[in-house]
Amino acid sequence: MNEMVATKSFSDKPMMSRDEFDAAIRAVGPERYHDLHPFHHLLHGGKLSKGQVAAWALNRYCYQAAVPRKDAAFMSRVHDRQLRRDWIHRIHEHDGHGDDPGGIERWLVLTDNFGLDREYVTSMRGALPATRFAVEAYVNFVREQPLVVAVASSLTELFAPKIHKERIAGMLENYDFIEDRVMAYFKKRLVQAPFDSEFALNFIKDHASSRAEQEACVEAVRFKCNVLWVQLDALYHAYVNGFVPPGAYRPEEVT
Repeated sequence: MNEMVATKSFSDKPMMSRDEFDAAIRAVGPERYHDLHPFHHLLHGGKLSKGQVAAWALNRYCYQAAVPRKDAAFMSRVHDRQLRRDWIHRIHEHDGHGDDPGGIERWLVLTDNFGLDREYVTSMRGALPATRFAVEAYVNFVREQPLVVAVASSLTELFAPKIHKERIAGMLENYDFIEDRVMAYFKKRLVQAPFDSEFALNFIKDHASSRAEQEACVEAVRFKCNVLWVQLDALYHAYVNGFVPPGAYRPEEVT
């Protein structure tokens, strides 16, 4: 009997109110966001070597480069012209538009700071396999899931400003090889992320039409947290525990 109750369909439950739905989405962050990960604490606390920080920046590039691809995959499925008009600025945020070089360029300024060759970074040859698998899982999720669920997966942006503030302060304070100018990506996201997350949150609250869709949206935020978390798992295993897989970047390449 208990097993039958546990598997009760979401369709049998009443929809959450807008406030309940909002609260359920926001509750994911304190439980699962990657600011809780031990690698995050090492990074922001000044406990990593220059080579270990370079490994983080190199691997994180894979994620940065995937963001406009996932947004393009999302837009290719959208028939509503206004939604496409509203969403396309996300691609511009990362790829650049007009005089703004974009977030990917700002990230490459960070990897330049470690003496990493741009072609090596953008080729992703030195990235950890787990990083690339996780990133592609996110792109595929957005490509395949219902639109409202795909939008929900972006809502880790709700929790991003806190981690960006910690990153800016912690890295500038604790690493003499980090200059203010190379933190430009994170400073820009302090403005962009709240705007983007507000739009996405209102969209899912307006368009999730059943309890099942609401629950799927909450699960999408958990999924995205997992994508971010597993990248730090891989970094910790390779660059803290010392199990660097064949072909991956090695910290001794940075002096």
